[in-house]
Amino acid sequence: GRLPRAGAAATAAAAVLGPAVATYTAVLAADTAVPAWHGAHRELPYLFAASATAAAAGMALLLAPARENAPARCAAVLAAATDAVATRAAERRLGMVAETYREGRAGRLLRCAEVLIGGAPATVAIGGGRYRAAAVAGGLALLAGSVCTRFGIFAAGIASAQDPAYTVVPQRAARELSPPD
Repeated sequence: GRLPRAGAAATAAAAVLGPAVATYTAVLAADTAVPAWHGAHRELPYLFAASATAAAAGMALLLAPARENAPARCAAVLAAATDAVATRAAERRLGMVAETYREGRAGRLLRCAEVLIGGAPATVAIGGGRYRAAAVAGGLALLAGSVCTRFGIFAAGIASAQDPAYTVVPQRAARELSPPD
């Protein structure tokens, strides 16, 4: 390029700041009293990072020539695996509050995200390096899956905050398990 030093500096800054930018909203959401977010405080940053990686890989698959998109295909596989592991870990930790991630609008969005993000790596692994259409289809699936993940998590938080059972029942259970003063 015309400004190689500026480009190198911008790349370094993006590498340093990218993970923080991708996950800071998860940390902020988890530090609230919203049961679906606070209960998954350990997993949300990983889930948000996976979602951001899926979106970045999807955009790269859309824009890069098929013969040059191998890093994006690898990122798609990594994002899908991390998304699946973080989602399952959050569901185990949340207990009854995990219902908010499986039911209603949040459940629909997160099931769509699971199908889109989970299926995209197969599409791009099989044909994404040779066929532009496969790379574009996989990229669009990753982008849509990332959007569904973010809005699904938001909807789960709203649902958990609207139903007092998701606040009261876990608090009572924790109080009963704690030793008396």
